[in-house]
Amino acid sequence: MENYSLLIKRQRAYFRTNCTKDISFRLEALQKLRTAIRSHEKALMNALKSDLNKSEFDSYSTEIGVVLEEIRYTIKHLKGWSKPQRVKTPLTHIGSRSFIYPEPYGVALIIAPWNYPFQLAIAPLIGAIAAGNCAIIKPSELTPKTSEIIAKIINDIFPEEYIAVVLGGIETSTALLQEKSDYIFFTGSVAVGKIIMEAAAKNLTPVTLELGGKSPCIVHEDAKLKLAAKRIAWGKFMNAGQTCIAPDYLYLHNRIKNEFLFHLKEALKELYGEKPLQNEHFTHIVSEKHFNRLTGFLKNGTIIMGGNMDPDHLKLEPTVINNISWNDPIMQDEIFGPILPVLEYNQLDQILEEIQKHPKPLSLYLFTENETVKSDVLRNISFGGGCVNDTVYHFASPYLPFGGVGNSGIGAYHGKGSFDTFSHQKSILYQTTLFDIPFRYPNVKNGLKKIKMFLK
Repeated sequence: MENYSLLIKRQRAYFRTNCTKDISFRLEALQKLRTAIRSHEKALMNALKSDLNKSEFDSYSTEIGVVLEEIRYTIKHLKGWSKPQRVKTPLTHIGSRSFIYPEPYGVALIIAPWNYPFQLAIAPLIGAIAAGNCAIIKPSELTPKTSEIIAKIINDIFPEEYIAVVLGGIETSTALLQEKSDYIFFTGSVAVGKIIMEAAAKNLTPVTLELGGKSPCIVHEDAKLKLAAKRIAWGKFMNAGQTCIAPDYLYLHNRIKNEFLFHLKEALKELYGEKPLQNEHFTHIVSEKHFNRLTGFLKNGTIIMGGNMDPDHLKLEPTVINNISWNDPIMQDEIFGPILPVLEYNQLDQILEEIQKHPKPLSLYLFTENETVKSDVLRNISFGGGCVNDTVYHFASPYLPFGGVGNSGIGAYHGKGSFDTFSHQKSILYQTTLFDIPFRYPNVKNGLKKIKMFLK
């Protein structure tokens, strides 16, 4: 197991030169990153095709384009975000002024997953650079071609003491976690998130954990079913369901269940064709291990759509399973694949209570035209974020911080949220020397009476 203490020591020394704190330096670094991504666009698409069989459309829309837009937005707003923010000062502090200074932590460690291997490595890096940090990126070993391109892009434009990419498997992540970084940003499973947090606790290192969970999708009886079916099919089966915010299971009102399932079947044909396994652009499962885990779920309930597979190419077609209960194995953990279990309900209260019994999900999706139903669901269920009458789309807004709650994660990012995540908010009081306030001192006459007048 390699020792990475020297790399972190070099980055910390570079950070202490204060050059990364200069706004023009940060802007130049972001511009360099944007230019390099554009020049490697074709190579990235080829790598994503090799690792996950992603089409050029999917690669650009869910990985490259999202990142380029994040950089553009960050460059546009960075000067404003980085300025000290003046805040109110109470009467008890008369004569003084109060400010909040955003400052970088130092050396940030970013551990990225395999499902969106480019986007989920570079999007946090944008925040780390914008806030003025140095950074080490550990991309996933399960998507080796994409990880190699990430390393090439970063190594070509940044010195290692500023931004470094470390390739390797679990042993590499373990070795990096044994070192003391100043911030850890991890995207991945709940199980590994607990390991990350345990390692961070030994050095009291702050963390952002972007995890997952079983994200519910509720279709109420008054929903616009055809549109709902298409948006759910899109959000669930993009990237072959290997999306942390994909709808994990469907709750259908029993009055519209059959009609909705008809529209869902039509939507799947429209999006992926009559034979998805023959669709050259349908994403494959990342590894044989994950493929075998997913095919094991096909024994649950009754398959009403899909279910066919191509083990040689690790492809599993979009599959919908009926007659599922919370006791089935498929409902015990996040599915993270192209399988959608269906449950039904009569009363909304019934499912709100059931969802509340389980860990807080990363996302929730609700399809309804009823304002009372919207209010009841949003008020009663705690989750990271989500959509009403759509799926997944909230993730792409720079104005909506993205993150989980409880088991689904800690902290948030995107847009200003990324800058804030990688910044410590340092509070400073500038006190006047023109006069002094005597009543705060213990030797003032009638001190208790006077201090009570101010501190009510």
